[in-house]
This record gives sequence, C-alpha cells and structure tokens, in this order.
Amino acid sequence: MQHYAGLDVSVKETSVCIVDASGRTCQEKKVVSHPEDLVTILSNPALSLERIGLEAGPMSQWLFDGLAKAGLPVFCIETRHTKGFLKPSQTNKSDRNDARGIAHMMRVGLFKNVHVKTLTSQKRRALLTVSLLQEKAIALENDMRGLLRNFGLKVGVVSAGTFEEKVRELVEADADLLEIMEPLLAGRRKLREEFAKLDKKVVHEAKRDQVCKRLMTVPGVGPVVSLAYVATIDIPSPFHNSRSVGAALGLTPVLNQSGESKRIGHISLCGDAMMRSLLYEAAQTMLTRLVKWCWLKAWAMNIARRHGRKKANVALARRLAVVMHRMWVDGTEFRWTREAAGPMPV
Repeated sequence: MQHYAGLDVSVKETSVCIVDASGRTCQEKKVVSHPEDLVTILSNPALSLERIGLEAGPMSQWLFDGLAKAGLPVFCIETRHTKGFLKPSQTNKSDRNDARGIAHMMRVGLFKNVHVKTLTSQKRRALLTVSLLQEKAIALENDMRGLLRNFGLKVGVVSAGTFEEKVRELVEADADLLEIMEPLLAGRRKLREEFAKLDKKVVHEAKRDQVCKRLMTVPGVGPVVSLAYVATIDIPSPFHNSRSVGAALGLTPVLNQSGESKRIGHISLCGDAMMRSLLYEAAQTMLTRLVKWCWLKAWAMNIARRHGRKKANVALARRLAVVMHRMWVDGTEFRWTREAAGPMPV
C-alpha cells in the first residue's frame, strides 16, 4: 500500500505524520530537524512512500536537499497555499495537526510545488546580504550624529569618506568625548572595510557570469541587481510566460472581484522583497539619471504623465523583471529602440 508523509518543520524538532492511501494515520512522531534523522524515520522498509511534503521556509532548502539526496520523493510546497488548505479545517493549530494536514495534502495531490533553488543561487543570495553591513554602518553614523548633537556638535552633510575626519575634528578639544567616539569610529571603519570587500566580490561574481553580463546591458541594472535577479529566479524555465515573473515578485495589483464589484488595489507584495526593492531602485535610476533615451524609458514616462511618478516606477520595475526574463530565455542583449526590440511581453 502507498504511504504519504507530511513534515511540519521548526528550528529544533520536526513533526512527522505518515498516512496510507485510505487516509489512516500510520505513524506520528517528532524528530530532530536534521536530514539524517528524517531519512532514518522515512526510510523504513515497511513503508512505500509515494510523496513527502514540507512547507517552504528558512530550513526547507537544507532539509529538501538532504532528503532528495537520499532518494526520497520529497516536495517543497507553497506556504500560502498550505495555510489556505489547513486553516478552514483546523480548530486547534499545532505542529502535529499541521503535519497531519500536509500528509493528507500529499495523499490527495492537492498541493502547489515550489522550486528549490540550486546551491549556487543560495550562496549568491547569501553574498547579497552585503547591504546589511552598509545599513549597519549608516545606522551607527546616525547614532553618532545624535550623540554629538546633545553637546551642540553638528556633523552636517559629509561624504562617507570624510565622516570620521569630521567627527574627530569636532571632538578633538574634548578628551572624554574623543574616548567615547573612538570605539564607535573603529566599529564603523571595520563595517565599511568589510562592505567594500564583499561589494567587490559581488561585482566580480556578476561580471564572470554570462547571464548577468547580458542583463547589465539594461539601463539602470548593475551588478547587484543582475546577480540578485539571477539568484532569485534561479532557473527561468518554470515561468512559461515572462509576464508571470512580475506577479511572482509581487509587482502586479491585487484584484478583488465579486459580482458587479471589481476593485484593483495595491501591488500584492508577495515573493522576494529584496528583489522587488532592487527592481524599484533600478527603475528609479532609469527615470531620473539615464541621459540616453530608450523605448522603455519613454514607455514609463508616458505612464508618469498620466498616473504620476510613483506608479510609473512600480510599472517600470515590473516591466524590467519581464524584459530581463525574456532576455535570459532568448540569450539576447537589451535593444535601445522599439523597432530593434520588436514585440516584447508587457
């Protein structure tokens, strides 16, 4: 008889539920959230596992990879879809009930499979957290500005390179303040140095990747945006239509329709928040800093005249995601004129 398993993963333990084809619960157990422990319980020769399901989450990629390497039929399932399936039927939410619900989803085949990214894309994604160092450095600078302001000392508008020199100039006459500022300046200096190192690594990684090099021919798209896009999409083939990339990144409006009522709201904001933010910045760069004219900027400027700059930025961010996917699939570079570009997905 065929069996189906549901895994509800938490940081320390994973609830495992195994049901048979008739829906009868065969086994329920909690094990350590580690691939080896899960393989041990799921590799029971008495079981004929047809499908194993676990929700997409922070640990799902690691666990999925371990179970897949062991030859188990594992599926990573979409979190929102799982929540929509389980919530109406659950009076009490618990790890045990969630695992049982996922097992039944596997049994009836009512689940939405999620693509698990390759190890290369996961490492690139980790590398792109370099922006956190810059954010921490800026936060530390703002804290230092606030501390000095209490003593009537104003740093003012200075570049990142002259910030430390300006602070030292302000506190050089006060030994106590200088002693307080020294460790803060040292911490900021270290953050800036490490950010510069990782930033160079991001640029190097983007320049040696052929797909990233093609994507960087799009105006406004640099090494960070191109590398983040490749790491986020990972494999372009699951998107049968380039237009669906915009929806996957949460850049399409939410539709609420019932009978004669039809309301189009704000963008859905689902998917990768960092990629969405980077695309918005790339769109803003194209609209405000790009000197050379291109058909994509002209299209966005027409939207800005009718609906305002903010909506134009969002629309252009979505269009950039679509165009970049089409370039990736076709193996082409960006075409500056509409005639050269031909019919492009909107």
